[in-house]
Amino acid sequence: MIGTFQKIWQFAGAEKKHINTSVWISFVNAILQMFQIVAIYLVVLALTNGEHSARTAWMALVCELISIFGGAVASSHSKLYQTHAGYFMAADRRISIANRMKSVPMGFFNENSLGQVSGVCTTVVSTIESLVPMVLVNILSGLITTVVFIALILLFDWRIGLIALIGIALYLLVVSAMEKKSAVIADDTQRSQTDLIEAVLETVQGMSVVKSFNLTGKGDKKLQNALEYSRKSNLAVEQLMTPYTTLQEAVLQIAGVGMMFAAISLWSKGTMSLPNALMTLIMSFLVFNQVKLFGMGVAMLRMTAAAIDRTVETEQMPQMDETGKVIVPKSHDIVFDHVNFSYEKKPILQDISVTLPSQTTTAIIGPSGSGKTTFCNLVARFWDTDSGSVRIGGVDVKDYTLESLMDQISMVFQNVYLFADTIENNIKFGCPHATHAQVVEAAKKACCDDFIEALPDGYDTVIGEGGASLSGGEKQRISIARAMLKDAPIIILDRRPLTSTRRTRIGCRKRSKS
Repeated sequence: MIGTFQKIWQFAGAEKKHINTSVWISFVNAILQMFQIVAIYLVVLALTNGEHSARTAWMALVCELISIFGGAVASSHSKLYQTHAGYFMAADRRISIANRMKSVPMGFFNENSLGQVSGVCTTVVSTIESLVPMVLVNILSGLITTVVFIALILLFDWRIGLIALIGIALYLLVVSAMEKKSAVIADDTQRSQTDLIEAVLETVQGMSVVKSFNLTGKGDKKLQNALEYSRKSNLAVEQLMTPYTTLQEAVLQIAGVGMMFAAISLWSKGTMSLPNALMTLIMSFLVFNQVKLFGMGVAMLRMTAAAIDRTVETEQMPQMDETGKVIVPKSHDIVFDHVNFSYEKKPILQDISVTLPSQTTTAIIGPSGSGKTTFCNLVARFWDTDSGSVRIGGVDVKDYTLESLMDQISMVFQNVYLFADTIENNIKFGCPHATHAQVVEAAKKACCDDFIEALPDGYDTVIGEGGASLSGGEKQRISIARAMLKDAPIIILDRRPLTSTRRTRIGCRKRSKS
């Protein structure tokens, strides 16, 4: 358990300070709750001693008000710090994963499902967002306040305090057993969630194929299996936890009854005063609430640790940009020098040596699967070569940072992707500081200004995700406008015309002055 706790604490990173603050505020809140006990004790003393003065009533009222209002302020601030810690932990991890994905070789996504990464960034990180602060705060504040409660009980009578300690020890033994059992299914539960997201994404993205072959209800077997897997794994968690939570509650109830019986017995024998006996009866209902917080945090340790492991594993995606430098080449000749490249074990390019001079246009023609797109992707370093080198301006593309390399290249992909944003922002994607006039000029050059102006909101028209509201030709022209506006020295056009042979063009030109 200590190792798991350390893993969670380490994962918290910069947000540990907010979690620390939340813990201490929770502790202050627990102290403020003690004022309720003081108020009750004052009333019990007055009643048992036959005292009827207004002074006691006012003191009890002040203690109660301090407990209520002070507790409300402390509780709200503790929750705010917990929320801050959880939100920024999740946000930082999502940003970290997104930044790493920018420099991940494209081959990574051939071997790993994008749905797995999406699942981690959504469901798994959301689990961390809600659980990590709660687990840490519940464990630490619950432990501290339980110690305070036990100290108060020991002031009344050491024998009753011993009963409370035995009850807590038995409760923690049950919690520890449940925590060990949950380790068996924690990873499985997290995996079921990411598998479900993967299946949902695949089904939604392939819905047109499912409908076109009339396979609705038949072609979604993977989704149905993922749903069933998720159902079984979540049900397994509940089936595992229920007996343990029932036993936990039983242990605490028995311990509470034991405290009551001992208090009544000691009072009847004259070894405990009536006020202390009555307070013991009241404390038996309160002392174990903080223990439950501690136990709840411990019970969720494994689930939290499993979510953290999945996130850290995703963050360890292979990186391509590790030693690159910011380079601005003096020329833009593209040279392939004895390049070999394979997808896994399938050779695609073998011993390719070619020079594409600057300020020229090169058309790469060949049948489907001959490696034209792969050739272009190696220029942009979407993959790394198995052997040989690709150089731009005499510098190996591996020596550039990915950012400085992509500054030299504009690409129009075979499958155009547009973002759920305005048409203007999609065109400005590669040049975010461009003016509206520059956007319009690029659109006119790409022959898409006419249909854009015909839309209800013109360039401010918001298009659906992936450009779903536009035709394939319209998306292609917007993509060309985007490449023109970026005004990079190297332009790569990867397109499929209405013939059996596809052409890929690479053009190297001088950067315009606009």
